[in-house]
Amino acid sequence: MAKKIEGHIKLQVPAGQANPSPPIGPALGQRGVNIMEFCKAFNASTQGLEAGMPIPTIITVFVDKSFAFETRKPPVSFYLKRAAGLEKGAGEAGRKTVGRVTMKQIKEIAEEKVADMNAFDVDNAMGMVIGSARSMGLEVTE
Repeated sequence: MAKKIEGHIKLQVPAGQANPSPPIGPALGQRGVNIMEFCKAFNASTQGLEAGMPIPTIITVFVDKSFAFETRKPPVSFYLKRAAGLEKGAGEAGRKTVGRVTMKQIKEIAEEKVADMNAFDVDNAMGMVIGSARSMGLEVTE
């Protein structure tokens, strides 16, 4: 029989760097989840990824205080910053251009993220990635 779900916790955790400090510790502690057990399991499952890569994580907490977690791909903004070689996007989007990305890079990012996005196919996902790039102050070139 399936376990009864108490709730879900959504966090963005750096790959391989989960520790009991905020935001992980307080979020899991208030639900009564074993924080160190989560940190060990998360770090083990993300050890093959680039260290520090932000990983969106959905933690399902069950009534018996056990848990299960699901990881997703990093946000589009992470891929765009990496493709443009930037630390962060523009402070004034629409007025300031801080970098460039090519359509080839946009397509690669869209193919990587299409499963996590609200898009039917890669073309729709590309449109969403282009919108994110423009809102970050990136110029999209052919």
